[in-house]
Amino acid sequence: MAPKPRTMTARSGANGQAIAFINARMVDPEGRYDGPGSVVVQGGVIADVVRKPGLGELSADIRVIDCNGAMLAPGLIDIRVKTGEPGAEQKETLKSACRAAAAGGVTSIVIQPDTDPAVDDPATVDFILRRARDIELVHVYCAGAATQSLGGERMAEIGLMLEAGARYLTDVDRVIADSKVMQRVLTYAKGFGALVAHRPADPYLSAGTVATGGEFASRMGLAGAPVVAERIMLERDLALAEITGARLLVDQITCADALESLERGKKKGVQVTASASINHLSFNELDIGDYRTFYRLDPPLRCEDDRQALIDAISSGLVEVVTSAHAPAPAEDKRLPFAEAVPGAVGLETLLAGLLSLHHEDRVALVDLMRTVTYAPATLLGLPGGRLSPGAPADLVLCDLDAPFALDADKLISKSKNSPFDGRRLQGQVLLTMAGGRIVHQAEE
Repeated sequence: MAPKPRTMTARSGANGQAIAFINARMVDPEGRYDGPGSVVVQGGVIADVVRKPGLGELSADIRVIDCNGAMLAPGLIDIRVKTGEPGAEQKETLKSACRAAAAGGVTSIVIQPDTDPAVDDPATVDFILRRARDIELVHVYCAGAATQSLGGERMAEIGLMLEAGARYLTDVDRVIADSKVMQRVLTYAKGFGALVAHRPADPYLSAGTVATGGEFASRMGLAGAPVVAERIMLERDLALAEITGARLLVDQITCADALESLERGKKKGVQVTASASINHLSFNELDIGDYRTFYRLDPPLRCEDDRQALIDAISSGLVEVVTSAHAPAPAEDKRLPFAEAVPGAVGLETLLAGLLSLHHEDRVALVDLMRTVTYAPATLLGLPGGRLSPGAPADLVLCDLDAPFALDADKLISKSKNSPFDGRRLQGQVLLTMAGGRIVHQAEE
């Protein structure tokens, strides 16, 4: 286990003082570099990047942080984060979500529009962005609803929301079943060059189900939907994206059948990107065990073969983005019979450690894993972060890759504690998080 970073301050630093990170294992997903490196930060941006451990003689005005071999990478970008604000602040506020993100090495989050009221007009987009600016922790962006009140029937104020700062359009967990409505959304979004995210799930096959259909669900007595429900809807979405020329994000792809459809769509030239949640990369349907509701997710956990196929798709680059799928739910929503429990899991504080499990298992190269949560989502949404290059925002995470810990959900910063990683042994402790040149989290000594 690498020792914690040592900070050497030549004299008391004022605001705007330059900071030099030295002796790091620098992981630069944009340049696909994984090796020794040093980074200088000044004025909220990266001033210099050197692919060697040290920087030679430095001015006495520069604060030096000796990383002692810990990983230094761009701060994570999580494009699928739910909060309860506005409307259900007991689940999660913007502030608690930002604090949880900082603790997990996440420096940019995209808030989902399934709030109360829904984010389906420019005024609500503006409210979230202004509220987040007042918090002054990590960078907060917002997605806008594709349809009014997420109802799947009439388009929301797409153009005005994009003008107000919405980064993409989505109805989150609700499927737009009407193909004509989906075609209109894609066509209208195409005119703005906007991205549309959609959950691939046939709503009729999936209605009333809480698990993946098959032998395990039958033995557990749980209503299950066949995995083909995902492929059916994905095939429709790919066809509509093809005829409209719009940009499509497959939101939380989970099974091998759908991955085959995705690959065919890409080969045909459809402008499609896919995301996967850390939950579906880390767990399978057997983890439900004795009806453990922390594993009650939507989409539900799949079989082990599907999980392995998803990991292979991350390794090959077929699936380009990984998210936490952060969905807070208080205890009273989870301490229910499995079929009645609210689906979802918190994940901002476990996204990085969960992802690093694939590195420790030698399944995916570290630089490729980090790309899925930095450079790839930044490029997809046109965000300035996700890079280690001069002039880029000083959004950084310093992580001891080998530090082991057992997750105690009760100690999570998130207001809700519904983590499927509860009690699980993980490796990878966030030592320091920097957003816009400000240190927003530092591990306790």
